[in-house]
Amino acid sequence: MPNVDPAFAFALTGLVDFTMNRMFLLRAIGICTAIVLALHAGMAFYGDLIRPNFRASDLFSGERPPEKAKLAAGGVLASFSLDGELLANYAAARAADVLHRPSADAPGGASENTAAQAAIASALKVSPIRPALWLTLGTLQAQAGETATPAVKMSYLTGSVPIDVAFSRVRTVTSSAAASDEEIKLLAQSDIRSALANRSRYEPLLIAAYVEATPQGKSLLLEATKITDPKFNEILRRY
Repeated sequence: MPNVDPAFAFALTGLVDFTMNRMFLLRAIGICTAIVLALHAGMAFYGDLIRPNFRASDLFSGERPPEKAKLAAGGVLASFSLDGELLANYAAARAADVLHRPSADAPGGASENTAAQAAIASALKVSPIRPALWLTLGTLQAQAGETATPAVKMSYLTGSVPIDVAFSRVRTVTSSAAASDEEIKLLAQSDIRSALANRSRYEPLLIAAYVEATPQGKSLLLEATKITDPKFNEILRRY
């Protein structure tokens, strides 16, 4: 048997060990990747089953929020999901539950409002271009007596909204301190014009909004309707 240089044998042994370790590492990475992909696929499938089919715009069109059990199941998935749509839907459903099914006691209602706001904030961090969800946040803040102006302003700046959402935004603006913000006063003109374009449907609702508005909100509605619809302006002035 030929003599083998000890240095060469040591180097060869080291190369074999390195190759085996590398193969083991690659195999472990492959297994871990497969597990992660399988978990992701499973979560996606589970998410499709329990995802609340409820959007922020549904809240302002009179849709009822999902049942408590489905909402709770959606919350489990939302707690560790980065799916912007799932987070937004869950947050909207959580907010709708607070607004449509308010707690009987004040502390409980305040706690639910805070939790819904936190869910919306989490969704908006992942997917911020959601004007109706920004308005939902502002609506909850106004209900809690908090400053709603920044959230309402973001609802204008992040895109267009359906007419139901636009009218709800008018109501939120005119009943809160947001009506004092000069930029929002200009932006709200388009919402009021949209509502007046569907006057047969929104006239009584605009009157109700005027009755419930702050002094600044009343002034905003009167200024907006003075040129756009003088006859409706006269109607508002009777209240």
